[in-house]
Amino acid sequence: MLTNKHVCLAVNMVSSFIMDTGSEKERDHKKLGKELDLFTFSDLVGSGLPLWTPKGTIVRQELDKFVWDLRSKCDYQRVTIPHITKRNLYETSGHWQKFAEDLFKVTSRDEREYALKPMNCPHHTQIFARKPHSYREMPQRYAETTMVYRDEQSGELNGLTRVLSITQDDSHVFCRTTQIKDEFLKIWDIIDTFYKQFGFTDLKVRLSFHDSKTQEKYLGTSDLWESAENALREIAKERGTTSFEAPGEAALYGPKLDFLATDSIGRQHQVATIQLDMNLPERFDLSCINERGERERIVMIHSAIMGSIERFTAILLEHTAGVLPFWLSPVQVRVLPIAERHNEFAHKISEKLKTAGVRVEVDDNSEMLGKKIRAGKTEKIPYLVVIGDQEIQPDSTLTIETREGRRYSSKIEYLISELVKKISSRDNDLNFVEGVTTVL
Repeated sequence: MLTNKHVCLAVNMVSSFIMDTGSEKERDHKKLGKELDLFTFSDLVGSGLPLWTPKGTIVRQELDKFVWDLRSKCDYQRVTIPHITKRNLYETSGHWQKFAEDLFKVTSRDEREYALKPMNCPHHTQIFARKPHSYREMPQRYAETTMVYRDEQSGELNGLTRVLSITQDDSHVFCRTTQIKDEFLKIWDIIDTFYKQFGFTDLKVRLSFHDSKTQEKYLGTSDLWESAENALREIAKERGTTSFEAPGEAALYGPKLDFLATDSIGRQHQVATIQLDMNLPERFDLSCINERGERERIVMIHSAIMGSIERFTAILLEHTAGVLPFWLSPVQVRVLPIAERHNEFAHKISEKLKTAGVRVEVDDNSEMLGKKIRAGKTEKIPYLVVIGDQEIQPDSTLTIETREGRRYSSKIEYLISELVKKISSRDNDLNFVEGVTTVL
């Protein structure tokens, strides 16, 4: 008969297992993505076009949900746009003249010319422009997570960090000039909250401005640019953050705040961005009706919290060495029956966890327990639940091990309640407190 003593002996066989979090080579997101079965590439589909597996899609969806949860508290509204547009839209926005060679172009059977969208902002202007807006309706905050497409050189493509299909967690705020500061600070709060969740607590800010020596590279007049850049200087000063100016790093249509994060091995990455745009409202003649009944020119604020899901996933995998937070892990619990006679009970436990909203798998193959535990830790599963003869007895407790090596025993009902709390609060700590007994 297999008892908890036997279970613990099997666990001890691999309790010294340490996840390799050392070299940059071991942290390479392409290597980790394959090991964790998150994404793949196909020669038949093409370079720079990642295919996301079921597990990788869970990661994408959970990241996007986190961003949306933060945005929804600030009254953003979801919108949806098509993936192509007539060239006229980009001629009006100025993108066709500046970036025609970077666009994927599509010609219809009747010779109409379209392009796959490389960004979402021109489409979003047309949602705002669908009807007049009173000053009482301002700001209008639109958010959409969607793919855009850019024709990068094949030699520049690299894993998830440089791709042809880019998923942007994009938002556009249409507001009055008097509302710019408040809207910037709200977005800044979202960025701080999001990145702290992953251990990026010291974000630096780059004031990405235009280069006045090459004004022809940008849309709009020098006066518009000066006004926009002064507004960003004031916002950064009020926030009291560490910032520096970088001439020549602005977007085509306006200056921006770029947020720089330092990962766990000391590398710096550009992550989120907030951009102030006074040019597209001019080009699309966007306005609201002010208190005096007059048309008043508005401004746009562009922001992407992750920048792109692809690039942020790459940064996060390398930052964590693939050890994703519990709430984000594609598989949160794996149930390990010791022998075939334990399989039925293991699946019952799995169903209870699944019903409660926990992502769970059962490893019911015929391998020895030690090998199952080692596989679970290699795949960086947050919790392993071992099922033996003792666990299937009435009123018995379950044996649980975290990927960090701590072991607990608990009633299934309490385990479920604790895991649900950790998921809903996005708690990164795998340890339990009251109600769960540490197994020594």
